[in-house]
Amino acid sequence: MSSKVKIFSGRTTQYLAEKIAHSYGIDLGKVVVVDYCDGEFQPSFEENIRGNDIFIVQSTFAPASNLLELLMLIDAARRASARNIIAVIPYFGFARQDRKDKPRVSIAAKLMANLLSTAGVQRIITLDLHADQIQGFFDVPVDHLFASSIFVPYLVKLGLPKLTIASPDVGGTRRVGTYAKFLGTDFVICYKHRNKPNQVSTMALVGDVRGRDVVLVDDIIDTGGTLTKAANIIMESGANSVRAICTHALFSNDAIERIENSPILEMAVTDTIPLKRKSDKVKVLSTASLFAEVIKRVESHESISSLFKFGE
Repeated sequence: MSSKVKIFSGRTTQYLAEKIAHSYGIDLGKVVVVDYCDGEFQPSFEENIRGNDIFIVQSTFAPASNLLELLMLIDAARRASARNIIAVIPYFGFARQDRKDKPRVSIAAKLMANLLSTAGVQRIITLDLHADQIQGFFDVPVDHLFASSIFVPYLVKLGLPKLTIASPDVGGTRRVGTYAKFLGTDFVICYKHRNKPNQVSTMALVGDVRGRDVVLVDDIIDTGGTLTKAANIIMESGANSVRAICTHALFSNDAIERIENSPILEMAVTDTIPLKRKSDKVKVLSTASLFAEVIKRVESHESISSLFKFGE
């Protein structure tokens, strides 16, 4: 293994970075963050990184200090003469703000890309972006990974006899279509209308789920309102059972309680975001081996797309 590869992490994603480094075959590099009384903080690399390829692991969910910490680590690596600086962002925050959906609002996803580029990042590795076009916001290479490489084997192992894939909204049509095609089954779509963010006012099911074992597929679960409402409609429409797979488990507010009180039998999520609390219904699948393999392929200049035979 190349001695010039070093993996570091911000505070938020250290639990995952340790697993990635272990899977890659090296120790996680040492970062110290000093907190000041006024709320400022200063991260620093506590080892020599001159001429090294530096992979910095940090998800950018709230609070915004997680993003700022990543930016400061990138800047520190650049000023310490790292050869290459790659940001491994398991969950890319602000991705839902990828367009102007009303007047006088920011396109925050583009702003995040600008900030990362200005800080000095030279490559981005991320998983299941909320919108594929966000890759175009960057002027550096983006390796967009798919959680399908983790979830498809999980679904196959479940061995559901009458499997149907479902999307909780029309935005996920392409995603569920890909899963359904690979698994050789049908898919249905839930059409939703929101009056305001995180609140679904109406929802309708497009497709037949009678007698089927349904699996809802989504990239992000936030408050759980959309997903649990979709699960209720699916069961009311005659399904045998309903499960869910979601890449990024934000679990805001009372999301866990909603899931536990819903007809969802189980939910599989990844570890891109640490769980706020455990639930018997929630199963966490690790992304560490996937990210470690991608880091190896970046270093050896091998194909990354070939990893995703379930690709979307």
